[in-house]
Amino acid sequence: MDKVSPDCPYPGCFFCVMKEGNPSKRRASILKFFRELPSQDDDGQVLPISGLWNTAMAHPNDPEFIELGIFECMAALIWKGLKNRRWLTHDQNIYIPYYAAHIIGSYTMNMEEFAERAVHAGVILPLVELLRGRLTWVEQRVAVRALGHLATYASTFPAVASHGEILELSIQLAMSSLEIVYSHFYQYVDRRLSYHCDLLTRGMGGVEMESRKAEEWASQLQCWSLQLINCFAFKPEFLPTICKPEFLIKLPGMWGGLVNENSPAGIGLLRTICHHKHGRGPVASCPGIVEALCNIARSSDDWQYMAIDCLLWLLQDPSTSHKVMDKAVPALVDLAEISSLGDHKKLGESIVNALQECVQSQGTGRNSISSRIQEEVEELLSSRQRLKWEKNMPKEDLHIKQAAALVVKLEGNSLFSSGNISGAASKYSEALALCPMRSKKERVVLYSNRAQCHLLLQQPLAAISDATRALCLHNPVNRHAKSLWRRAQAYDMLGLAKESLLDAILFINECSQSTDPDLSLRQNKVPDYAERLVKKQMRAAWLFREAASKHGGVHCEGADGELCGQESDDSEWETASESEMGNDGRDEMGEDDFEWKNDFERKDKYDKPPVKDMKHGYNVQLTEDEE
Repeated sequence: MDKVSPDCPYPGCFFCVMKEGNPSKRRASILKFFRELPSQDDDGQVLPISGLWNTAMAHPNDPEFIELGIFECMAALIWKGLKNRRWLTHDQNIYIPYYAAHIIGSYTMNMEEFAERAVHAGVILPLVELLRGRLTWVEQRVAVRALGHLATYASTFPAVASHGEILELSIQLAMSSLEIVYSHFYQYVDRRLSYHCDLLTRGMGGVEMESRKAEEWASQLQCWSLQLINCFAFKPEFLPTICKPEFLIKLPGMWGGLVNENSPAGIGLLRTICHHKHGRGPVASCPGIVEALCNIARSSDDWQYMAIDCLLWLLQDPSTSHKVMDKAVPALVDLAEISSLGDHKKLGESIVNALQECVQSQGTGRNSISSRIQEEVEELLSSRQRLKWEKNMPKEDLHIKQAAALVVKLEGNSLFSSGNISGAASKYSEALALCPMRSKKERVVLYSNRAQCHLLLQQPLAAISDATRALCLHNPVNRHAKSLWRRAQAYDMLGLAKESLLDAILFINECSQSTDPDLSLRQNKVPDYAERLVKKQMRAAWLFREAASKHGGVHCEGADGELCGQESDDSEWETASESEMGNDGRDEMGEDDFEWKNDFERKDKYDKPPVKDMKHGYNVQLTEDEE
């Protein structure tokens, strides 16, 4: 063990041990290394720990180090850092508790057997001390990650849950994590702990890199806290602790999973809570949550189905249905045409069945359904009945109906072009009533065109409804570019920055992936107006915005040179509309397949100065009318 390479200054060097060719000697040396390391005070101890961290990240399912005592070693090192500040501040030992907790988390994230070994090795208590904030937020981040992995398994959850403060600490951390990172790292560049900067950049350096990484780590701190809380939420006995109004009301806004797509984020935790009867009551009673769930359910992100599940469970529960009906039913009606969403099949049928049961089970008093809600559901059920009838109709009759719908749609296009927006919207409604239910492509266009009318009439809620219906009908689901853009604008009118941002980004993705030959001739497929909206919403939805407002803001330039953390002047950004594409917002009206040709066929459209339509508040390009 003491025999080392002539070039190595450290006796018993871990890296020299790893080079041992004899497997038996190698294992014995590693075992001895893990046992002796916590009691040593030599310089250079962080080097083998960082090496072990790299190994744990790269090979988390390798049992060798687990069997040789790495968990016992890491737990002892964390305790040493907590109790011996002289040792912690010596050399580079300040990094060791962070790496040790990270190693525990990496080796327990996939293997229940490893998690059991970790619990038996006594890792929970030192991790709880880190979770309490005994060191800094950087160590809290990896401690909550490790505890979240340990809480995932049935065999190790009781050991985690036996420490009652873990849940309370995680809830507080989820609510305050962004402010903690902002106030302890982001806000004061000159006061940053150097080892935090080193950990965040890993040698890449630069204030901008540190700031961006801090935003990512703050997001992870929040979403890993949510993941740990989510493990508790599966157990009804913990719901009273979780379902407190001050926490529930913030959950829909916790979007940490945008960086960590495997995290449940706030909506995933809400779904777990709503799965239990004892959780649905507090959720339904919390102001703003149902409305937020409706917005997420209409969105096009990975959590859409989670919000739909929440709304369905709340609506189907007799004790909560009357509280959520007015907001949940219209949202679910908009989503009823969706066939499947990823792995979630026949989602639309589930929605229709739930709404039908809701109408049939209506009572009197507080459980009665308003006439407006009843009409919306009955209209949906009638459309489903239409679909059944159409299956038995002769093809000639269907063609006649489709032709009649086309004629009415063209009348609507003509009214739209002449400036009669209300008249055009009525014609599109009439065309929808005529258009066969199976003619999904045509119905997508009609809904999307009517959504544009609602935008120009300053009716964002109606625009969101129609754009959502078009997106649900489209194949593939949620990929109709025009509807994404129109809904992004409608959300912007309502001040819903995150929802608008998601739709605008998806719209840009559709632009960049388009195979249209005319569009491919453009050097930049992404429209300028979409870039401006994304920049605006990124400022409005900035991760640290609330914390910055509370702490007085921070002057920090982003990648595009704009100021972050303070109110930016958006006066140059006018309400984005498709009118910037050249036709008073009337692009592609009448195009059955909504191809991109008319958007980009004339370069001069982009070179003409915009004027302001004072009636609608939209930029209007003075260009020739479309055919």
